[in-house]
Amino acid sequence: MNRLLIFILCYSVAACADVYRWQDEKGAKHYSDRAHDKSTKLVVKPGYSFVKVEKIFDGDTIKLEDGRKIRLLGVNAPEVRHPGQETEAGGDSAKRWLTDKLINKKVRLVKDAEETDKYNRVLAHVFTESKEHINLQLIETGLAAVNIYPPNMLYAEQLAAAGAHAEAAKKGIWGRAEYASVPVEQLNEDGRRGWLRITGKVAVIRSSRKFVYLEFSPGFQVRIEKQWLGLFPEYENYRGKTLEARGWLNKNRGGWSMLIRHPSALKIIPG
Repeated sequence: MNRLLIFILCYSVAACADVYRWQDEKGAKHYSDRAHDKSTKLVVKPGYSFVKVEKIFDGDTIKLEDGRKIRLLGVNAPEVRHPGQETEAGGDSAKRWLTDKLINKKVRLVKDAEETDKYNRVLAHVFTESKEHINLQLIETGLAAVNIYPPNMLYAEQLAAAGAHAEAAKKGIWGRAEYASVPVEQLNEDGRRGWLRITGKVAVIRSSRKFVYLEFSPGFQVRIEKQWLGLFPEYENYRGKTLEARGWLNKNRGGWSMLIRHPSALKIIPG
């Protein structure tokens, strides 16, 4: 095959196009991204690039030897101690696990819709040379909570299912009192720092140009961006239901709100 054909073939594969091959009457082989009468479709497995892990910052952030800082998609591990931040329950355990798993090991990245976050960290799912999905394993072991940010939806169903199983089995953080759900009545003007779970009954549902609001009490409401409502059940079905919301508190007009981006962060409590 000449260099031009190699280029065409590589370009088609890189662009995710199908590649077809056929042989003419003289025995010459031809390649194209369009089917021919006598062509056969090639199955081409793309190559993967592996890079060594140089540093572990915490349970969901690593640094590669090429200098890139990677934020693992779909997970939120408890924080470790750093300036202005005390160690959260389970933070050191998640960092130790990730260090044992990855330090000086080679990994490959699988990216999603967004390349980087606001801190210029590369957003990715991380896989080892032995095909271990590290993001998923953090959730399965209860070392991290599911944290899905649309439009990054790759592996969302697997992560959510793994999180539900880990929670039911009380693995990792799910067996710790620090991560027990907090009744909305216990929220005060000081709020709570870090990732947490808030439980309350939806008393009021209202809407603005950008958000749907589920009000648990005059001092707390859940905000759902309208652009992602298609991921959720019909929001009117939440009215009068007891819900558990998972995320971070934001100060909001004398009270508190929590931005919910994915239905895995909003759970109906039977009762």
